[in-house]
Amino acid sequence: VGHCHPDIVKAAHEQNQLLNTNSRYLHDNLVDYAERLSKTLPEKLCIFYFLNSGSEANDLALRLARQYTKHEDVIVLDHAYHGHLTSLIDISPYKFRNLEGQKEWVHVAPVPDTYRGLYKEDHEDSATAYADEVKNIIENAHKRGRKIAAFFVESLPSVGGQIIPPAGYFQKVAQHVHEAGGVFIADEIQVGFGRVGKHFWAFQLQGEGFTPDIVTMGKPIGNGHPIACVATTKEIAEAFAATGVEYFNTFGGNPVSCAVGLAVLDVIEKEHLQAHATQVGNFLMKLLKEQQIKHPIIGDVRGCGLFIGVDLIKDQGE
Repeated sequence: VGHCHPDIVKAAHEQNQLLNTNSRYLHDNLVDYAERLSKTLPEKLCIFYFLNSGSEANDLALRLARQYTKHEDVIVLDHAYHGHLTSLIDISPYKFRNLEGQKEWVHVAPVPDTYRGLYKEDHEDSATAYADEVKNIIENAHKRGRKIAAFFVESLPSVGGQIIPPAGYFQKVAQHVHEAGGVFIADEIQVGFGRVGKHFWAFQLQGEGFTPDIVTMGKPIGNGHPIACVATTKEIAEAFAATGVEYFNTFGGNPVSCAVGLAVLDVIEKEHLQAHATQVGNFLMKLLKEQQIKHPIIGDVRGCGLFIGVDLIKDQGE
């Protein structure tokens, strides 16, 4: 919502003057914020865990998936990056390929890129073709006695090149993953909170009929303040709680963080930032496409709202 937005600064300052404490102490801000956030999400995503960073959120999502499914393996997209914790480096091809390599329990699916990928925009059904790649990975994993806990994906792959997956891809992948006993985790850490303009969450670009089992949030959630969140279903949360090992985060969901989170939602709504992302994004896309006509070096211009990629190339034929 902009650097040092006065409404955000004011909310943090005022709550700091009253009380900031660890989250063992009850405070209305936590409940108020969870309720407010729930109104932006599909109804079944009704349980919220608050944390301090996107990496913490993705690590918890991994734990939730494994506890719920009793499986270990994770499918991720090529070039993905999901955070800096050890557990997340392991599911980030962007990182692990330069470090210790791919773990046995990690499976890498091709990015659903219709410009540079296996199945391009002239393919008759790229969504199904890319989803079938995930299905093949699951079948091959099963042959080796592996079991899938989760398909872990950014709703719009960013490090992979600002990719817009073909509509229907998530639904088809979710079907394969659910049939294998796994869950679908949507990482909204870079692309959530109205950035895509048309929708508040990027996974909603796939259509109204699609809802992930777990959604993770970070970065824009606090406008620079350290706050993050995991939203999931009652069934997954209950399986996690059944271990008797409670989830506790000393400052996750503290009163100041929640005051900031509420203020961010207020500003997005009050200043019509979702509509703004659509308008400015469309304007920028129009200008970039005009440049694409003039300059052969621009191979592709793609995006949605203020999530935009320009693909620079050497040869139009490659």
